[in-house]
Amino acid sequence: MSYNQSALYSVLKNKCPRCHEGNFFETSNPYDLQKFGRLNDNCPVCKEDFRREPGYYFGATYVSYALTVLFGIGLYVILCVVFLIEAVPFILTLSILLILLLPIVYRLSRIIWINLFVKYKANPK
Repeated sequence: MSYNQSALYSVLKNKCPRCHEGNFFETSNPYDLQKFGRLNDNCPVCKEDFRREPGYYFGATYVSYALTVLFGIGLYVILCVVFLIEAVPFILTLSILLILLLPIVYRLSRIIWINLFVKYKANPK
């Protein structure tokens, strides 16, 4: 399996999980705050339905939680264990970074969630 056939390719490039060609989100810029959360209704290439049923992306909140916890643990190890920073600066740093990274975590959680259920198919057209 090559890199462009793995779910990792779809997640990192924000591509359709089925064909890995069409864009999952309307815009590729996560910091376009008017459109950062808008995903296409269907893949423009293979017509895979991204909207699914109502509440489908509720499970992405669990993915978002896991990503946030992993980030927090990693930051804790770097700041508190390696650089011996105290708790208050750590909490402030973590809070600021989580707010700044919110659009990226939001997008990652949704694309990871759909990749758990939709598998890659070469030439699905």
